[in-house]
Amino acid sequence: METIELKVEMVGIHEKRLRKCLSKLKGIEKVEVDANSQKVVVTGYAHRNKILKAVRRGGLKADFWSAQNELLSAYASASYGSLRFNNFSLF
Repeated sequence: METIELKVEMVGIHEKRLRKCLSKLKGIEKVEVDANSQKVVVTGYAHRNKILKAVRRGGLKADFWSAQNELLSAYASASYGSLRFNNFSLF
């Protein structure tokens, strides 16, 4: 059994679409979705490229989870409360 972590852009009802896409694949045992960090963990016997292809075929933007995604997610959640936007003029 293999565990595959994906970064999937989740907006609104995409979780339902995601689960529908993955339910069509044979060998998937479990799907865990964390919409806040846009992380999806799939456990089962399906090949990782087939899982990624199925999610993309469902119209969702997806890629394999990397250590960089983990750092960005942690930084965004830690600094979200104190995030400020400055006004910049390009001209």
